[in-house]
Amino acid sequence: MHAWASAERPVVSVCCTTYNQESYIGDAIDSFLMQETTFPYEIIVRDDCSADSTARIVQAYADKFPNIIKPIFEDENKYSNGVKPMPAVFKKAVGKYFALCEGDDYWSDPN
Repeated sequence: MHAWASAERPVVSVCCTTYNQESYIGDAIDSFLMQETTFPYEIIVRDDCSADSTARIVQAYADKFPNIIKPIFEDENKYSNGVKPMPAVFKKAVGKYFALCEGDDYWSDPN
């Protein structure tokens, strides 16, 4: 991350959706942050109005990494109204490529 120019457009957008996954979302975000790249990437996490502390955890990471993590917080649960979770993330993503990972999953390899 230190080699990235601050104005460089992300090459990859890591797209993550989450709902009530407080036990897992930290591991997911940590696995995104451990990626070893020579190019910039962004992390977009969309919380679908979780009833647990998922949104607070996502916000804490966004506060720590504001140039990388771009959260989306819904005011009401959209999935229960038939709205699919990923299109809102894709709309905010600016990377040339998308990498998908759900909030209760993680990547085990830094490459």
